Amino acid sequence: MTKDQPQRTDYRYFEPVDTRWGDNDIYGHVNNVVYYAYFDTVVNRLLLNNGWLDLQGKGAIGLVVETSCQYFSSVAFPERLVVGLCVERLGNTSVVYDLAIFSEHSEVASAKGRFVHVYVDRASREPTPLPKALRLGLTPFLRIC
Repeated sequence: MTKDQPQRTDYRYFEPVDTRWGDNDIYGHVNNVVYYAYFDTVVNRLLLNNGWLDLQGKGAIGLVVETSCQYFSSVAFPERLVVGLCVERLGNTSVVYDLAIFSEHSEVASAKGRFVHVYVDRASREPTPLPKALRLGLTPFLRIC
């Protein structure tokens, strides 16, 4: 374990994610780009499940403007994973998510990611303040550093 390697206790929200056969690459582990799909899925599932994202074309939308991932150990199909999420920062027009991937029974992360959403008007794509319901809903997920 390194000093930057997150623990489950660092996170406020968790979603299970099953690996799929096609997630593995020729080296026998989940390919690096798949981690980003896991992160995106968990963020959007949180937003959808709480009514903070409307897929029917109403309200502001969050565009991903920055991502990163730091890898600590490999995961591979058929492992069951858990993705931890907390909010690093709630800005005026942006949300910074801190995410981590854990093997199902591990307390130490295999990877740590960062996702930045900037909220924009759906039609003009101009930055817009975070919707009030989103700000209120995400506040409990804030990590105090």
